[in-house]
Amino acid sequence: MSLRRHIEDKLTEAFHPERLMVINESHQHAGHQPGFDGGGETHMRIRIVASAFAGMSRVARHRAINDLLKPELDAGLHALAVEPAAPGEPTRW
Repeated sequence: MSLRRHIEDKLTEAFHPERLMVINESHQHAGHQPGFDGGGETHMRIRIVASAFAGMSRVARHRAINDLLKPELDAGLHALAVEPAAPGEPTRW
């Protein structure tokens, strides 16, 4: 199973989102570090709308996602861009 799919599964189980997109953006970071060609699954963008985020601050939402994905970050996931929202909140996507 790909890391992207694994992250989708974990987020779905934890937050039961109305909308979820996990986007592999690794290719956009080619050359940012010596020897990194942009391959693999090292940089992910998470766009998620879930009622679990209602009443939570932006920082608390980010912490909840980062805490959930700590094992993946410890295992080599280099970067997360997180765009969380509660239902009814505006999103840019």
